[in-house]
Amino acid sequence: MLVPDMDLDEVDRAILNSLLNDARASQRQLSRDVGVAQGTITNRIRRMEELGIIKGYSVVIDPESVGWNMTIMAGLRIAKGRMINVQQKIAADPRVFSVYDVTGDYDSMVLARVKNRADLDDLTKTVFTLEGVTRSFTHVVLNTVKEDGLPRPAPSNNDE
Repeated sequence: MLVPDMDLDEVDRAILNSLLNDARASQRQLSRDVGVAQGTITNRIRRMEELGIIKGYSVVIDPESVGWNMTIMAGLRIAKGRMINVQQKIAADPRVFSVYDVTGDYDSMVLARVKNRADLDDLTKTVFTLEGVTRSFTHVVLNTVKEDGLPRPAPSNNDE
């Protein structure tokens, strides 16, 4: 469900930002952080969950600490009429964490994490050569400057 930006006010945005900083924060702590009553926090969170703005709560894990030592990005060219099928097969690989339709030189961008060079070799030779992939361009991430897959709420139109 798409929710117009105007459905989020500054209190909603503050709650979301606080939850993004610490999804385990109690409603009492959120009440203190945001500066509103605990009942307001309860009602706002319930409303944002029902609207699908808050889709769930999760743990953020450091990939390297659990064995994913390399991050790669791959631009793929995919044969006409094969896009959805190929993307679904690629997305099923546990090393792949994002698959995007994109504009530009590639048809799809894939982000994945691999254990080591041998694992990268396997991913490149098995997943990125699936039938329908006509060309792949793989890039190894040397250094991560910023990685935050958690979108923050956009500022309200009043903040422009």
